[in-house]
Amino acid sequence: MKTALVLFSAGSEELEAVTVVNILRRAGVTVTLAGLREGALRGSRGITLQPDTTLDAVLNDDFDMLVLPGGMPGTRHLQADARVLKLAQDMAKRGRYVTAICAAPMVLATAGLLAGRRATCYPTCLDEFPDVLLQTTAVVEDGQLITSRGPGTAMDFALTLAERLTGKARRDEVEASLVR
Repeated sequence: MKTALVLFSAGSEELEAVTVVNILRRAGVTVTLAGLREGALRGSRGITLQPDTTLDAVLNDDFDMLVLPGGMPGTRHLQADARVLKLAQDMAKRGRYVTAICAAPMVLATAGLLAGRRATCYPTCLDEFPDVLLQTTAVVEDGQLITSRGPGTAMDFALTLAERLTGKARRDEVEASLVR
């Protein structure tokens, strides 16, 4: 069974995190929602989420995909966390999926993963990284790196992630059950 690690910090965008967790679980992926610290965390819109575990508890576990939701100041917390940067770098080196939505592609850029690569993000979030080949489509795939624009593209992003982990037929089944 495929596995995904979704990170959540105080100030992360709840819609993006919950949409990804929900869709991937519907597709049969084992998803772990990990907080940067222990306990419930208040997201960017004031909604409190209780992660399954902490990043420290799963840091040495093996995952097929890493997912970083955006939101502020959650993205800044992820970007400033050396564990997150190293995890993204290590997973990319191992050929695993490293994904981010909204402002979170800034984390991938800070980790050095987007230089000369195609990516998208919430408008202006990658302006300080001129070496990124910025695109404006809802979801951008460049090898194992997958990025998306923001809360409005969360469903497209989540379905793309489901397809990469479980195949097009399973993605289509999940999407049909959503009555989109």
